[in-house]
Amino acid sequence: MAPTVSSVFESERDPVRYAHTVSEAGRILPSASRWNSIALDFKFTPNSSTAYESIPSQYPKSVDYNLVITNRKHFHCFIIVLVTIIFAILATVLLVHFLPQKHKHQGSSINLKLAINQALTFYDAQKSGHYPRNSPVKFRGDSGLQDGNSAKANLTGGFYDSGNNIKFTFTTAYTMTLLSWTVVEYQSKYADIGELDHVRDIIRWGSDYLLKVGSTISINNEPNDVSCWQRPEDMKYERPVSICDGSASDLAGEIVAALSAASMVFKEDKDYSRRLVQSAESLYEAITNEKSTKQGTYTMVDACGKQSRMLYNSTSYKDELAWGATWLFLATENTDYLANATAIFSSAKRDESSADKGIVSWNNKLNAVEVLLTGIRFFRDPGFPHEDVLKLSSNSTDILMCYYLFNKYYSRTPGGLIILKQDNEPLLQYAATASFLSKLYSDYLDHLKMSGASCKTDEFSVEMLRDFSTSQVNYILGQNPMKMSYLVGYGDKFPVQVHHRSASIPWNKQYSNCEDGKKWLNSKDPNPQVLLGAMVGGPDTNDKFMDQRTNQKFTEPNIASNAGLVAALIALQDPPNSRDIKNSLWGWT
Repeated sequence: MAPTVSSVFESERDPVRYAHTVSEAGRILPSASRWNSIALDFKFTPNSSTAYESIPSQYPKSVDYNLVITNRKHFHCFIIVLVTIIFAILATVLLVHFLPQKHKHQGSSINLKLAINQALTFYDAQKSGHYPRNSPVKFRGDSGLQDGNSAKANLTGGFYDSGNNIKFTFTTAYTMTLLSWTVVEYQSKYADIGELDHVRDIIRWGSDYLLKVGSTISINNEPNDVSCWQRPEDMKYERPVSICDGSASDLAGEIVAALSAASMVFKEDKDYSRRLVQSAESLYEAITNEKSTKQGTYTMVDACGKQSRMLYNSTSYKDELAWGATWLFLATENTDYLANATAIFSSAKRDESSADKGIVSWNNKLNAVEVLLTGIRFFRDPGFPHEDVLKLSSNSTDILMCYYLFNKYYSRTPGGLIILKQDNEPLLQYAATASFLSKLYSDYLDHLKMSGASCKTDEFSVEMLRDFSTSQVNYILGQNPMKMSYLVGYGDKFPVQVHHRSASIPWNKQYSNCEDGKKWLNSKDPNPQVLLGAMVGGPDTNDKFMDQRTNQKFTEPNIASNAGLVAALIALQDPPNSRDIKNSLWGWT
């Protein structure tokens, strides 16, 4: 069982606490244009002792034609029509060749704009607290209004993590960081398709909650949420709070990253942006100063993460510390944070396990850090003394891309979905972030006017990166052996028994207790509400999918996985037809 609201930090010098769960339960890359040419010697002349001239030909050697023009006027008309047809054909071919192919990488049946809108709408369905009256999701209402009362704190708001009624700070912070990253990279795209205000609203909802979490000072450890199949609006049981101290370095680092990245999204709102940065800096100082407690993961300490181990067990803290320091540098331009980020990153790369290679998820941000540091090397060029580590990051990024592109590193399902983990975990979450990073890196190379890059013995092009990214998104949206979209509500066929309390219980304004909910959990009928935009766990390694509400591996969505999908979708979305497209993260047009 997970606690209801968890995590609080405190240092010896200045106690800092935060809640962690509401629950229950200029650099030029090597060019990829060095393709080898192959010379072939086709020997058309037969090697034979028989004289070629002595073999009778099957064709006559000459044919005489007599052309008689009986009507010169008709002949001139014929010539004009013939020439006109030839020029028309040539013009058509040239137009097709040179006109911009707007959906060149998207697939003929893929509507990315619609998919982005739906994937963002999932977060509207996950909101906790005083529910917005103008929400596009109509089967939700106020919920969790007493959250934090047991800890004498106001912890309303935030997002329910998945199909349960738990609020995890760890995954919430990761989700806000990733969504904020997409905005600072692709703000023009969001604005062009009318989704900028939508995604900003989601990030602000999460950021407001993270700011509240930073002031939590008490703890209640009673479990109750996972076992009860009940809409959040009907919850009457105790909502416990877990408290963490400064030893939960991973949790603190992720909150630092989220607040820092969000401050860049809201930089036009100077007061709010400043508040986010100041909170991030205070928290980072509290966990990294000389008087801070021993660093570690939040799930190591029972009082902090015992209830979270089964769902979100953290295996390292260095990636989160590097992640947080990198985003602090980008938000403040204070090179002290970059020095910390590069030092921690270098140490973390030495300790990287084989299971984490190629993975970007709520539990591992190291591969995302190296892409960010590569961007810093390319577009900020800080130089000495950071160059060696930044060169390591760009080399590591090239290797990461090779992991994605070449089957000798990671296998695929028969339908083409990359298998980055084979330990019975849902595959789509990892494929989505791989799609995002590969497309993002192709944009970096494209801006540098590079055709590609290389790693060890392999070379890859920008086009290869984009094709891979597109293939993974297309698979998720329905181009797979099951012919099923794994984004709920998208396309003609999608999962209908999503593992989700609110979606599976009728919205009839009648109270349902835990016992009442069991019949809906075990029902074989489709959910009465469509959980629009939720990406489910997805198929197994053989492309097989079981649409069963009770089978969480296949049918449960979560906010962290959806963030990866949103990132991939917006990265692949065509840019607006304007030359004034700015990247607010790197400052280039």
